[in-house]
Amino acid sequence: MTAEPVGTARRTSRGQRFAALYAQAQQFYAHQMQILDTYATHGPHGTERWAGTFTEDAVIELPFLPAPVPARTGLAHYVRAGAERQRRAAGRLDHWVGRLDVRPRADGSLHTRCSALVHGGAPGPGGSRILYVCVMEDVLVATRGGWRTAHRRVTRDDLA
Repeated sequence: MTAEPVGTARRTSRGQRFAALYAQAQQFYAHQMQILDTYATHGPHGTERWAGTFTEDAVIELPFLPAPVPARTGLAHYVRAGAERQRRAAGRLDHWVGRLDVRPRADGSLHTRCSALVHGGAPGPGGSRILYVCVMEDVLVATRGGWRTAHRRVTRDDLA
């Protein structure tokens, strides 16, 4: 005979739903950052694919811009310009996302907070280094195509 504490099945089911949401958020960020990190080799298509991970009306707040910008139009332009600078410098940037915290909201969206390390540099031995340590706070919404970022706020440790 086995004993099961009262309410365990309900907690397990809730825990499994949360684990599934958490895994989906991790997969979303892995996909989004891989697109961002390879835009230089995929040209404009990569930039558009990355912009497509945001909702049509998404805004993004970055510490080096004076005001929030529409993610799909304003930021796509910034990403293209950054890709061109990276190509000219013969370097690349990579993003690593970790310490992900996921908070489901009553409306079905997710509030996430994570650390993002931006590293890069010139090719060759000793060329890569951490350039920025950031905190990224997002609101993710479920769409037919999967999760999309509706709002992003990025802060950098060195500018705080």
